[in-house]
Formats: sequence, structure tokens, C-alpha cells
Amino acid sequence: MTRPPQRLAPHAYALEAAVVDGEDDLADGRLVLLHDPAGHDAWQGAFRLVTLVRAELEPEMAADPLLPEVCWSWLTGALDARGLSYGEAGGTVTRAGSHYFGALSARRPATQIEIRASWTPREGRGGVPDAASHLMAWGDLLCQIAGLPPSDPADAAVVTLPQRRGPQVS
Repeated sequence: MTRPPQRLAPHAYALEAAVVDGEDDLADGRLVLLHDPAGHDAWQGAFRLVTLVRAELEPEMAADPLLPEVCWSWLTGALDARGLSYGEAGGTVTRAGSHYFGALSARRPATQIEIRASWTPREGRGGVPDAASHLMAWGDLLCQIAGLPPSDPADAAVVTLPQRRGPQVS
């Protein structure tokens, strides 16, 4: 769990996760669940999920002109693969390159991909969306951007992800 934004909705919950391989972070992200009991016109509902996921890319993959469309399809594909109903999806896919100079010139150039997105989960029983399934789909997205092969949602299991950052001080 991490501190959620305070001004976007009356109720919010946020968490962070990372996909790690030994000492290496392959990808990391944040997922925020917003709830406004009065509903929100732009959301077309009372709930909204907001995410940021990012990973470093290999140079060959970073040069692919279709990369943004592919990354966006990872998000929608993760939701669709779990049979989730959602609407008002929107976001950006950003590819950023870093080249190092001067005292940092020994570092190799790096490219990162970042997906910022939000969507409205459709409400199910009792007017509440299936937040657990949306969380699992988000985990699928995080693993996919890390370069892990897609998993079969039917075989998915909940696993504890190690904390990436230390506790936050308020």
C-alpha cells in the first residue's frame, strides 16, 4: 500500500508493485482505486482505476514504431482476458530515451516505456466492481511490460510481491 492521492475522489486506495529478478527491477507500477459515491460524469460511474506502469526496454524493442499500440493493447488485452467489463478507458504510452554525458558518460543509453491509463470498472453485485479481478489484470499488465510471457488467467494465483521502497513518512 502507498499513500493515495487526496483530491481526486472522496475515497481512494493506492498500491505499488514491482516485478523483480534478483536485484534487478524489471518493471514497477502504481494502481489507484478512486470512489466517489455521487458518481463522476467524466468517469461514467462511481469508481475509477488509475495506473502508471513502467519498464526499461531493450534498444531493439524501443525502436519498434508499433510499440505504443502494442503496449496499449497489453492493458486492454489484460482486462479482456479476464472477462472484465469496463468503459471510458484512456491514457498515454510514452517512450523516453536517456543518454548520459560528463561524469555519467560511463552509463549505457537507456530507454523506458511508460503506460499511464485510467478506466471505469463496471459495477457488479451490490453496485461494486470486481476490484480483485481488475487488480489481477493489472498484475498481468505489469508482468507483460516486464517482458514475462502472458499467463493464462485461469491459472493465475495471487502472490506476494516484495516491497520496492521503504515506508513513507507523512
